[in-house]
Amino acid sequence: MAEMKSPAKAEPASPAEAAQDERRGLLEHSREFLDFFWDIAKPEQETRLQATEKLLEYLRTRPSGSEMKYALKRLVTGLGVGREAARPCYSLALAQLLQSFEDIPLCSILSQMQEKYNLQTVNKAMMRPALFANLFGVLALFQSGRLVKDQDALMKSVRLLKILSHHYNHLQGQPIKVLVDILSEVPESMFQEILPKVLKGDLKVILSSPKYLELFLLAQQRVPAKLESLMGSVDLFSEENIPSLVNVLRMAANSVRKEHKLPDVALDLLRLALKENKFTLFWKEILEQGLLKKPCWSTSYMCFRLLGASLPLLSEEQLHLVMRGDLIRHFGEHMVISKPQNLFKFIPEISTYVSTFLEGCQDDPERQFAMMVAFTSITNQGLPVMPTFWRVTRLLSSKALQSYVAWLRDMFLQPDLDSLVDFSTANQKRAQDASLNVPERSVVRLRKWIIHRLVSLVEHLHLEKDDAVVDQVARFCLFHAFFKTKKSTPQIPETKQQFSFPLDDRNRSVIVSAFFSLLQTLSVKFRQTPDLNESGKPWTYRLVQLADMLLNHSRNVTIVTPFTTQQRQAWDQMMSTLKELEARSSETRAVAFQHLLLLVGLHLFKSPTESCDVLGDIQTCIKKSMEQNPRRSRSKAKASQEPVWVEVMVEILLSLLAQPSNLMRQVVRNVFGHICSHLTPRGLQLILAVLNPETNEDEDDNVVVTDDTDEKQLKDGEDEDLDSEDNKNSESDVDSEDGEESEEEDRDKDVDPGFRQQLMEVLQAGNALGGVDSEEEEEELGDEAMMALDQNLASLFAEQKLRIQARKEEKNKLQKEKKLRRDFQIRVLDLIEVLVTKQPEHPLILELLEPLLSMIQHSMRSKGSTKQEQDLLHKTARIFMHHLCRARHYCHEVGPCAEALHAQVERLVQQAGSQADASVALYYFNASLYLLRVLKGNAARRPQDGRKLRGADTQSEPKDPEAQAANCLDLDFVTRVYSTALESLLTKRNSPLTVPMFLSLFSRYPVICKNLLPILVQHVAGPSRPRHQAQACLLLQKTLSARELRVCFEDPEWEQLIGQVLAKVAQTLQTLGEAQSKGEHQRELSTLELLNTLFRTVNHEKLSVDLTSLLGLLQSKQQKLQQSLQQGNHSSGSNRLYDLYWQAMKMLGVQRPKSEKKNAKAVPSESQSPISMKRKKKGFLPETKKRKKLKSEDTTPGKDAASGQDVVTADATPAATGKDQPPSTGKRKRRRVKANTPSQVNGTPVTKSPTPNNLTLSPSTPAKTPKLQKKKEKLSQVNGTTPVSPIEPEGKKHHQKAVPTKEVLRKSPQSALPRKRARLSLVSRSPSLLQSGLKKRKVARRKVQTP
Repeated sequence: MAEMKSPAKAEPASPAEAAQDERRGLLEHSREFLDFFWDIAKPEQETRLQATEKLLEYLRTRPSGSEMKYALKRLVTGLGVGREAARPCYSLALAQLLQSFEDIPLCSILSQMQEKYNLQTVNKAMMRPALFANLFGVLALFQSGRLVKDQDALMKSVRLLKILSHHYNHLQGQPIKVLVDILSEVPESMFQEILPKVLKGDLKVILSSPKYLELFLLAQQRVPAKLESLMGSVDLFSEENIPSLVNVLRMAANSVRKEHKLPDVALDLLRLALKENKFTLFWKEILEQGLLKKPCWSTSYMCFRLLGASLPLLSEEQLHLVMRGDLIRHFGEHMVISKPQNLFKFIPEISTYVSTFLEGCQDDPERQFAMMVAFTSITNQGLPVMPTFWRVTRLLSSKALQSYVAWLRDMFLQPDLDSLVDFSTANQKRAQDASLNVPERSVVRLRKWIIHRLVSLVEHLHLEKDDAVVDQVARFCLFHAFFKTKKSTPQIPETKQQFSFPLDDRNRSVIVSAFFSLLQTLSVKFRQTPDLNESGKPWTYRLVQLADMLLNHSRNVTIVTPFTTQQRQAWDQMMSTLKELEARSSETRAVAFQHLLLLVGLHLFKSPTESCDVLGDIQTCIKKSMEQNPRRSRSKAKASQEPVWVEVMVEILLSLLAQPSNLMRQVVRNVFGHICSHLTPRGLQLILAVLNPETNEDEDDNVVVTDDTDEKQLKDGEDEDLDSEDNKNSESDVDSEDGEESEEEDRDKDVDPGFRQQLMEVLQAGNALGGVDSEEEEEELGDEAMMALDQNLASLFAEQKLRIQARKEEKNKLQKEKKLRRDFQIRVLDLIEVLVTKQPEHPLILELLEPLLSMIQHSMRSKGSTKQEQDLLHKTARIFMHHLCRARHYCHEVGPCAEALHAQVERLVQQAGSQADASVALYYFNASLYLLRVLKGNAARRPQDGRKLRGADTQSEPKDPEAQAANCLDLDFVTRVYSTALESLLTKRNSPLTVPMFLSLFSRYPVICKNLLPILVQHVAGPSRPRHQAQACLLLQKTLSARELRVCFEDPEWEQLIGQVLAKVAQTLQTLGEAQSKGEHQRELSTLELLNTLFRTVNHEKLSVDLTSLLGLLQSKQQKLQQSLQQGNHSSGSNRLYDLYWQAMKMLGVQRPKSEKKNAKAVPSESQSPISMKRKKKGFLPETKKRKKLKSEDTTPGKDAASGQDVVTADATPAATGKDQPPSTGKRKRRRVKANTPSQVNGTPVTKSPTPNNLTLSPSTPAKTPKLQKKKEKLSQVNGTTPVSPIEPEGKKHHQKAVPTKEVLRKSPQSALPRKRARLSLVSRSPSLLQSGLKKRKVARRKVQTP
């Protein structure tokens, strides 16, 4: 342990002296060391671990210092802090500390715990923290790994845990649990010594608590002889102990209810029962007859977890007992009636247990097969409770998988309902409907589940080992979906399979849908690979061959829906076409056609009438496409009028897209990608007609969109209703109330004047309306009249109800049709995407612009809130922007249609300017830019009047004369179009056009930008609105700095343009600082930004432009800008405006007066009293704390503060003397300032540039202000200290000495203050702000000077 530093203090000291020494030692510790203990208690695990690791590293460097003593004391104290979440953190840190420093005795930690948290002397309020402190302290000793090696500390810890176990109200069973964990790791000899002290010989005490029973089971496992000598022979599973065991297990289940885990005592009891050959007694009597007699959720979940944990431990007979008992039925009932949220939490848990079992018996396929059959056999009235898609099937070995598939096929053909563990829920038993308990219904439910399980098994398979299983499942689904057996034959194994229950139409439709789902899986997951099978054919081809073989065996097999002669001829013709395509299988187009033909051929069994015509058309198109030479020129193809087959194929593909099949959608995309190069204008119009938002809303489409949801709902309605029968009763009342409310709302909404008039007529006919003689008429109205009136009213309201129902059905039908239409349009957009991606240079691409834009415009106007509307809009916009406008390749054959394209450019720009939404206008404007790119060609191919078109896609100039002629752009026409649009932007109040649109145009086409520059220059000044002038300035600022534009100008022309812009800017600057509105303020900002850009251009290119008038104009606005800044006008941008102004002045050679910013706060006002001056001296550092100078003063001066600007050159002038300084308050301060001044100014000679007497500006020399004159101006403004030179070495920036006077601190050019804070000093001048600002500056100075 750490010793005291001074040997003189080894003698005993008084408590007061000890407390004082402790406080003194605490002050010696660093802040970093003390922060470790705060971080240890934080809730973030990463922070706690890092803090513990840093603490250990810190203590390793000083193991014998006072830090170790303090750390142990702090960690022991933290074991009992009030925050419960911090106690385990301190316990873990203490454990790691004891593990790292083994020289610390454990008994000393126990002594400190006893001293700090003595259970006998602690008061009642601190009893609970003291109990937890002792518990976590023992736990820390155990987690250090040293407790089992130290017998003395171990015995003390055991005694302490024994004492803690009596405080059950606070600690529950945690002390005994810690004791069990400790005893499970101690040696047997020590265990035998400790056991009599912790375990009593009374069996009733052991069976009273799960922890004592767990301790007993541990002792029986490790030291059975010692336990027998202590308690004698104990039969734990005797008949009289069973009720106690049931109660103990129920308590254990409740204790881990929140942890969602299996209690250890339950698993230990199971192992003991297996060891003593009493498993049947344990399972039947304790679990099924005991715990499940009065089940609750905690005990049920414990039994389910015990079931899963016991699976690897049981033999085949025991598994049969477990998987067919009452517990497994209770498990199945829980799977049926449990809420979905609870079910989703428990299914992964039971799947983990089954996965562990299957992984443990990979070499025993029979055991795996038995487990899968057992869980499949748990059925609710024939329907298995486990999901059809179960990931544990991935762990089955090949042999077990084949056996399981064979068992599923046999159960499908000949269901053995007696072998199932079937059950009915309480609600099903209460219903007692005889029609629900017939075997036929159970068979239908079982077969439906089996066929889906077979398809899901294929999704988990691996190609290298499960090809045979895929073949079996695919053949089974195909045969029983479309064929029947007439006579068995050995050539067809499926004909030997007979049904014990006939296969009805409902089951067959399920098989059909499952078969096409299987095709989807085989097409996506099992792509054709060289080693897939011997023939290397895709799965669809193998299935078509199987179907053809079955059709040819008409004696043994018959088709469910017999083919007509025409349909059979179509099938045979398809087979011959497949052979022809197989001969040309090297072509990718032939492979795509083959895939389409196979898929449509298989659909011939599902819908023969529709598929027969489609199949014939496809074959005709395939033959024509194969006969046509794909390499011949497009002109010959157009002349021969040959590719009509493409239009037919497009119609076929559109009809196939109408089917709700993802597999068909993928095949259509693939096929269209191979035929889109032959697409004709009429074929494209067929696609665009579907996407036209104006025509397809009112007219019926040529393509009928099919939907199978209604049929599926009708077919599966009974099963779904029966499966959800348990939840129906609780929801029926709510549904009826909602239905009544909705009916009332519809009734109130649909009351029309016609119905009201009919009601009035009925009431008048029955004299039910009161008039003048209403009392007499009421007396005259008899019973027969009342009955007639009631009948008339009832018939009238019945008709009205039928009308409302018909209106509602019509509305639902329209919504459904709209939904189907949107879904169909999303699918058809796939064809557009394929065309744009595969054939970007196709001339028909240009015809897509306006249809896509109309779709985007219509979708954004409709503001559709449904997901389909949003998906349609996003997909259309993505295709338009990413695949079309930003494509690398584009059409080059635009010579004949150049005039039409120019007209389209004009139309698109006009439409962009007439939109109500700027986002829609952006799409139209980008479309016009795309057409400009197409008209221009690959590059600036043909110089026009010495000008080249330069853009983002500029390439080297081709020398081919045909390539030069590809540039069809009419520059004058395009300039007129965009000039009109630019005038609209700069004149209209609310124009949808924006500045980024024209910036994109200017960056891509600088020649057009050059032609539009006069419009921009014209609108910089003049009668335009301030907002439009700001936009013109912004456009000019971004454009004039572009290198592409500079290439388009000759030097005199460019210099003339810069002069014109400067003249317009000078006109606008006449009102600088007078802004009243937000638009005017924005104009001032944009004007100054443009002015700075112009100055940089003049300086960079050495232009001969006279800037004298601008300098005078800007200097005249200085005072007004400063007043505006002090008044706070437009405070959000006034600082920015002031900075831009001084950037411009700096480029003219006028430096920003720093003294104005500093002395705005430094100069005290005349009204200040001596008391306020006295307050300003607060907060200065004492002399002992001031940093000494680390560098000599005679260093070489650095650059000027404005040396970064090429326009300005630095002139150094000697510092002025302090003749005008007021008397100071102290001599030391005056000496310090005098000592600093010569070293900073006169220490080294400085090169001085000649100062001109006047402000004449030449093109090569920027305007300058004499340095000496500026320093005199500073001295006239400052009433205080001697200024320092503006030229200071940069190396001394971080080594400046802390000056105790406020004035010198404010004037130091090396101050690390940000510019923003300096600007704030000009606004507010109150003494309180000065004082707070001084403190902040001192803190900033300390941070900068800290090495």
